[in-house]
Amino acid sequence: MTRDPATMHPPLDRDAWRLVGLDIDGTLMHWGGDISDAVVEAVSKVRMCRSHVILATGRTIIGTMPVLERLGIRRGWAVCANGAVTVKLNPQSPGGYDIVETTTFDPTAALDLIRQEMPDAFFAVEDLGVGFRVNREFPMGELDGRQIVVDSFEELAAKEVTRVVIRKPDADVSHFDDLVHRIGLNDVTYAVGYSAWLDLTPPNVTKASALEALRRQLGVYPDHTVAVGDGNNDIDMLKWAGFSAAMGNAPEGVCAVADQVVGSVDEDGVLEVLLPLIDPERLAVL
Repeated sequence: MTRDPATMHPPLDRDAWRLVGLDIDGTLMHWGGDISDAVVEAVSKVRMCRSHVILATGRTIIGTMPVLERLGIRRGWAVCANGAVTVKLNPQSPGGYDIVETTTFDPTAALDLIRQEMPDAFFAVEDLGVGFRVNREFPMGELDGRQIVVDSFEELAAKEVTRVVIRKPDADVSHFDDLVHRIGLNDVTYAVGYSAWLDLTPPNVTKASALEALRRQLGVYPDHTVAVGDGNNDIDMLKWAGFSAAMGNAPEGVCAVADQVVGSVDEDGVLEVLLPLIDPERLAVL
């Protein structure tokens, strides 16, 4: 009789692999845009200890690749666009990666509904591997890759996309939650950022759904999964993991779903999770 690995809870022995899902901004990366040497070293050692370290981020592929380079990760996987895009790292491929999974949706209805409520907002749809098509340029540094300003709003919804971003600098963050519930955006998954920023992805697509697909592909037991994050878009990932930690700078709702709350990103709180994953005996034989 073959047992489903998803129902098994074996102990973590020397031959077992972990899957460690890590958010980037506000978790690994300080607000100034740097990742400390201590975090880089810890990530490297965790990977040496039979752990698949997978960045799971709302960033585009273009915005994720420099972070992977800083961490010295050239092979493995990364989850981008809040789960809508999964890439396999491959130094031999153009750009250093192959796109292995994308999930798209028709953004027309969502864009129309939100435009009616916020006609003066910034709108962007992801142009995979390039950047974004936008109704007007976002402030510098807010979007990765090229910004291509389109002539009409209809052009933003001309084809299916992996992600839609809505930005309204003068709006209260809580207004986005209220707005989504009031206008009934049931055909997308959404996440509200710290600032007045709303990310829309295809239905039922999250960082957790993409990591779960990789977990099954890699044959990692559910109990051997770890996740660390700090944002509302990390909540599903933290619930999914066998062990999860929220950063000390995370909102209360994020901290509430995690098994542990660690120090803030400025304190490199992620080290409180990474360092216990390092097995000195295993490193000694490398």
